[in-house]
Amino acid sequence: MLFNSFGFIFLFLPITFAGMYWLGRYSRRLAALWLAFASLTFYAVWDSRFLLVLLVSIVSNYGMGYWIGLHRAGAGVAAKKLLAAAIVFNLTLLGYFKYSNFFIASVNQLSGGHIPALDVVLPLGISFFTFTQIAFLVDVYRGIAREYNFIHYLLFVTYFPHLIAGPVLHHKQMMPQFTNPEIYRINNENIALGLSIFVLGLFKKVLIADSLSEYATPIFNAADNGHVLMLVEAWTGALAYTLQLYFDFSGYSDMAIGLSLMFNIRLPLNFDSPYKATNIIDFWRRWHMTLSAFLRDYLYIPLGGNRKGKMRRYLNLMATMLLGGLWHGAGWTFIVWGGLHGLYLTVNHGWRGWKKKLGWRDGGRYSRFAAGALTFLAVVVAWVVFRAESMASAQSILAAMAGINGISLPALFEVPMSGLLMATQQTAIVFSGLLPVTKLSDTSAVLAITFGCVLVWLCPNVRQIMQGYKPTWEDMVGKPTPALMTGGRTYKYLRWKPSLLTASLGGILFFTILLVLSTKKSSEFLYFQF
Repeated sequence: MLFNSFGFIFLFLPITFAGMYWLGRYSRRLAALWLAFASLTFYAVWDSRFLLVLLVSIVSNYGMGYWIGLHRAGAGVAAKKLLAAAIVFNLTLLGYFKYSNFFIASVNQLSGGHIPALDVVLPLGISFFTFTQIAFLVDVYRGIAREYNFIHYLLFVTYFPHLIAGPVLHHKQMMPQFTNPEIYRINNENIALGLSIFVLGLFKKVLIADSLSEYATPIFNAADNGHVLMLVEAWTGALAYTLQLYFDFSGYSDMAIGLSLMFNIRLPLNFDSPYKATNIIDFWRRWHMTLSAFLRDYLYIPLGGNRKGKMRRYLNLMATMLLGGLWHGAGWTFIVWGGLHGLYLTVNHGWRGWKKKLGWRDGGRYSRFAAGALTFLAVVVAWVVFRAESMASAQSILAAMAGINGISLPALFEVPMSGLLMATQQTAIVFSGLLPVTKLSDTSAVLAITFGCVLVWLCPNVRQIMQGYKPTWEDMVGKPTPALMTGGRTYKYLRWKPSLLTASLGGILFFTILLVLSTKKSSEFLYFQF
């Protein structure tokens, strides 16, 4: 079931909402169980076969977590063995469904063999609910997670706003909320706030991300089919996908926060204006923040972090990002993408160390602008590899972006420029439109990308818009995040306020979104693939 579907908006959500608060008047346990049952139904709508996989994972991890908790009080040896066995179980389950055919294909390619692929379909959200439960097991071993109420654990894993595409949750973030009696009572402010954030997320997904996909998809498909792209086409595809992924994931993250607020539950922030980052370290503090924190806390630090010298630190960074890339997808393009970001982070940390050694200070406004532009360029290059179906396709697009295949211009420039081209013997310019392979509208592509860039760099994110109303878990516990820590624009006139004007504008935007949804099939979120 998709957040951007009529079935979810007008059937699932109202029934789930009414059922929870009606039951909450009589029993908090029944209300939590209802929300967990609704979340399982939400998951089963995709494919009921995967429901069994999810339930087996939940019951097994709950049991193993309980045993680890019982045995950690002594010497801890038994608990450590149980933890290792539990992690192996989770990674085996994930590996079978997500990576078995990738491994078989890689072996066949290297050996020239013909091992048949397995008849395996990837269950939706398996990466998210697996990592969520691994974090739970480790937290039990460390003594951080102490509550073992099965209904709350079931809800913690299956809670529908986060189940398919995150955020990756921690036991300590959610369990205190589930035990709070106030969440089972209607809170009008949270409902208004949640609906507003949900509509903003729908706007990003339906009106922006899906529109940008109309420019990104044909260009990447053309490269995959062997067409030779030219400079403007390649950059159009790369920028359109860069913005599409941004608004698609940002939209999902906003909708998850908004939906959760309607149930008086605050999810952690997962997206914090990452394209405003001025270096790659800052980018990963803002993009998929809960995954970044998971990789840092449960992989990078256990590997040794930065405690064993510079070289070991850089190796740990590279290993963490390579595995992070593999987490996103079973393919060499994802591994190379992770490796690129590992390289970026290594260079970034090395540059910081060099600046500190030489006593250099951070520059002013122009220096920050240049740093931001360089960071964005590095991110765009990596997204091309991430999106391409193969490394050959990625190399073809990157070569076109570098101008190796020439430049295409609208035909109306052919006559005015003919004399100049003859004088310079320039043959790399073709007068066939900016997007000759895809036959797309030059003007609409430029407008769509420009509009997306304006929203990315000149507008606030949801937490900034809702500042003062505590929409996220970070707001509830007073934890700062980059966008609010770095200061800058205050966006005074774009702050959300409960008023008739706000409600009217939200209603008009929602009605517009519904009109668009009525004319086309709802599209999946990009992170559903991972």
